[in-house]
Amino acid sequence: MKRFSRLDQLSLVAYVTLAGITAAALWQMDRILLRWLALALLVGFGLLQSRLPAYGPGCQVSESWQPSPGSRRLANLIIAVQTGLVVALIETTGASFPLIFLFFILSVTAMLYNPLRGGLLWLAGFTLLTGWFFFEQEGLSGGLRAMAIYAGGYLFFGVITNALTQARLAQSRNALLLAELQAKNRLLEAYAAQVETLAAVEERNRLAREMHDTIGHRLTAAAVQLEGAERLAIQQPERAAALIGAGRQQVRDALQDLRATVGRLREPVEVELPLPQALQRLAAGFGEATGLVVHLELPETPCAMTAAQRLALYRTAQEGLTNVQRHAGARQAWLRLECTADRLALHVSDDGRGLGIRPPADGFGLRGLRERAARLGGTVTLAHRPGGGAILTIQLPIEKD
Repeated sequence: MKRFSRLDQLSLVAYVTLAGITAAALWQMDRILLRWLALALLVGFGLLQSRLPAYGPGCQVSESWQPSPGSRRLANLIIAVQTGLVVALIETTGASFPLIFLFFILSVTAMLYNPLRGGLLWLAGFTLLTGWFFFEQEGLSGGLRAMAIYAGGYLFFGVITNALTQARLAQSRNALLLAELQAKNRLLEAYAAQVETLAAVEERNRLAREMHDTIGHRLTAAAVQLEGAERLAIQQPERAAALIGAGRQQVRDALQDLRATVGRLREPVEVELPLPQALQRLAAGFGEATGLVVHLELPETPCAMTAAQRLALYRTAQEGLTNVQRHAGARQAWLRLECTADRLALHVSDDGRGLGIRPPADGFGLRGLRERAARLGGTVTLAHRPGGGAILTIQLPIEKD
């Protein structure tokens, strides 16, 4: 598996530093055997450095995004052995100045494979060993001075390494979280598609039930009446004619139901919108289609209403504007929605020819509105508008808790 690019860079820097330390230390030694001993120990240090466990995105890590316990134990064992080699090198060769820099390499390694507290413990140990070496050569003051100087260096390299490592781990964790988020987003999109499909199926089932209960019933009744008329055509022609007339009316009613169902299919958006927005779209569409000016008056605050009340008010606005276009001969129409503490009201009025001396008989649309309002405890009225024209009003009571 591929390691962190930063870890590769740190390893390269460590080996370059080790080469420089080796060259400087061997230059100070004048005995051949001592040089060979130091070279052997330094090569061992480098080989141990190369045996550090891999640490990167493809390697085993725990839930806290730290090296696994096994990797950490192996790394600490290698660091401990390397520390022993450094002590042996300094004690046997006396070249403490160049060899002491090996602790900088170990500071980086210790912070890389340990949490902050564990890494700081290693840095404290390196600082104490450094002070001991300089105490042997320069006394107490030299040891304390060296501890202060080198402790800052160990801490600087260690903390920088820890910060870079944590930043890289956070980047990898964010990449993993992003991948999980994208996977969940794809799953959510799949669920949304399923919900949309189920909604379409449910709508089809609802329409099938509605057509069966209305159009199917009327056509069945018409078929029965026509069959009866066929049997009575010769013996009882008057009764047969009555059955044919009744069957014709059933077919007409079925056709009207079919038109109403198709109409509902063509306007699903407005039916599902909040009432003020639905009325705005209705008025704009009606005005564009007919050329009539439609004035819309809505309350400043939203009206509380049930879904059934909203649908009844919207259907009233539809029927009222349709009648204005067909019968009123008007130039302007008004839609006014009102709501009080105890009732909802919608008024559809125009400046057309009005109702005449005798109000016309209720047509199918107006009868449907009255029936719909009655089921909700309300009323529908059609009256003369002051100043000319007609006004259609539906009033529904507010449902009390």
